[in-house]
Amino acid sequence: MELGNVVEFIDRQKMVCAVILEIKKLRLRLLTEANREVTLSADRLTHRCNRHLELSLGREILVETLKEISSRRKALIEHVDVKELWEVLNSEQEWIDLETMTEFCFPENPSADHESAVVRAFFNNRRYFKFNGSRFFPHSEEKVIQLDNRDKENARIERIVTNGSRWIKHLIHNETLSPLDLSEDEQKDIIEILTLAYLNQKESRYYSLGKKILKGVGIGMEDSRLLQVFVNLDVWDKDENLDLIRHGISPDFPEDVKGSAERLVKDAYYSNTETTYGTKRVNLTDLPLITIDGQATMDYDDALSIEKSNDHYRLGIHISDVAHFIKKNSLVDKEAVNRASSIYTPDRKIPMIPPGLAEGLCSLKAGELRPAISTFVQIGSYGNIVDVEIVPSLITVQRQLSYYDVNTVTEKDEEIRMLYDIAKKFRQKRLAQGALQITLPEINIWVNQDGSPAVSRINRESPGRMLVAELMIMANWLMAKFLSDHQVPAIFRSQPEPRGRLFKNNEGTLYQNWAQRKLLNRFALGHEAHHHAGLGLEAYVTATSPIRKYFDLVTQRQIRAVLGLDKPYSKEEINYLIQTLGVTMGVVSRIQYNRNRYWLLKHLEKLIGERTEAIVISKKRNAYSILLKDFMLECDLSFSSGIDLKPEDLVRVKIQQVNARKNIIAVFIG
Repeated sequence: MELGNVVEFIDRQKMVCAVILEIKKLRLRLLTEANREVTLSADRLTHRCNRHLELSLGREILVETLKEISSRRKALIEHVDVKELWEVLNSEQEWIDLETMTEFCFPENPSADHESAVVRAFFNNRRYFKFNGSRFFPHSEEKVIQLDNRDKENARIERIVTNGSRWIKHLIHNETLSPLDLSEDEQKDIIEILTLAYLNQKESRYYSLGKKILKGVGIGMEDSRLLQVFVNLDVWDKDENLDLIRHGISPDFPEDVKGSAERLVKDAYYSNTETTYGTKRVNLTDLPLITIDGQATMDYDDALSIEKSNDHYRLGIHISDVAHFIKKNSLVDKEAVNRASSIYTPDRKIPMIPPGLAEGLCSLKAGELRPAISTFVQIGSYGNIVDVEIVPSLITVQRQLSYYDVNTVTEKDEEIRMLYDIAKKFRQKRLAQGALQITLPEINIWVNQDGSPAVSRINRESPGRMLVAELMIMANWLMAKFLSDHQVPAIFRSQPEPRGRLFKNNEGTLYQNWAQRKLLNRFALGHEAHHHAGLGLEAYVTATSPIRKYFDLVTQRQIRAVLGLDKPYSKEEINYLIQTLGVTMGVVSRIQYNRNRYWLLKHLEKLIGERTEAIVISKKRNAYSILLKDFMLECDLSFSSGIDLKPEDLVRVKIQQVNARKNIIAVFIG
């Protein structure tokens, strides 16, 4: 290698012709055909020849000469048929040097220009040979097919990026393309890529491709105009619950599950009582039962009864025996495991089991005969529990009351008054045992028929809600003790002591109750009973909502096993269910929280510019954390107001900006 030698190297996926101006060890200073000087290592060269240019000719003549050489070599490329060479040589499966390959292509007096043409041709078409500049190795037939498919896919992706950018840009500007411009399949591909990238962001395998499409549009993945495109194309509704799509949760049930549920309903309807419900049940159909639920409830899990005998009460807590109909590992059961829980959001309800069961056969509807698991509690005049009995039963609900109904008749209705009195005494017992009663208003959000959200505050301490909550806690506690006493594994709930207590009994202020929540330790699930500090009870399960929660259905099956109606889960099966269902329940909780927050923010979008009262929760690095009292919504308040605040201070703030889809709310003092 000498000064003036003509060489070639690859730069930005192009073959460049150059002349050597200077050699320092293995570093070369070159002048290229583009009239640029570059310095690179000698091992970067893809071709070198003995052709010598006189450097004294001057830069302009050297560049023109290099252009002529490059042009001549490019013209020779068309005489090199790489595919044909592969068809002849691929059976050899051995390296072929440049000199030999050049003779194959140009058998008569091959020159350096011919060698360069061969290298360039193989560089342009790398489907058939592997090469390192001076040697070539034919790919196997399988490898060629693989590379061919890759090239076709790359070309398809390039078309998608180009056409997708163009199409989305047109849609954003409210223009349309003719059908000839973009096929229906191409549109579907582009929509799939962009929706999955939008939903799952960097976790999506389409994220990079989606970004390329949007780069051509000039917008980012978070741009609200992209969501509007999806809405305009009827891909999504403007208020689409994207969490459901992310997690693959469908409100509809598979056809085989629906068919199985319909057969269960049909079989129960046409069979006689003994065939349907068996002979081991206590007939309680003469006992006056009450359900107390929200006005829109259709899936009634639980009912209550109360009888007075002298100075004792006989409280009955009756839970729909869902496990009687839904057997382990049946189609309906497997679907229920996958769902883990019903999902309740302001704009829809997604049941855990098909509606024909949830709102029909398993629901404790007034006047309908239903199998149940009944817990009877003998209670003394001071609220002390004298005796407990759990039995399989047959029941018929007489009164279907709403919370509102109960609140209006608490003092006048003898049964309601007795239930409320028992509930209050049971709560006092729990508080005396160290229970932590956090009392906060609940914000009820629903969506009107016109799609607009509405908000109201619920008093969770109203007689109706309070008595149901306490009596269900009592039932869950007693069933936990029942299972523990019989040494049957179950999904027990426990909770360590809080990291601090801010108030006694239920005397805390709004600020103290809100702050106390943040001092709670997470509850734990296990197959053995342990103390639940938050409830002040030595054992606890959830068993009162088997229509809505699979945890409760599992607990019910364990109780049925003790009663001789079912085969129990093993400890290992319980631990597996805790692990499996725990993950899904986490998803359900996030979906419900996110959706409630979305609709609350949608409501607040209508209140921009209005003022509301807030309480200061804490001081952070750059802002105060405040609680909007009317909406029980925590948000930040910037320090820019210049007012020094401390926790528990009350302030009036003005709602400045709200964007439900972006989960943004901004307020300032005013």
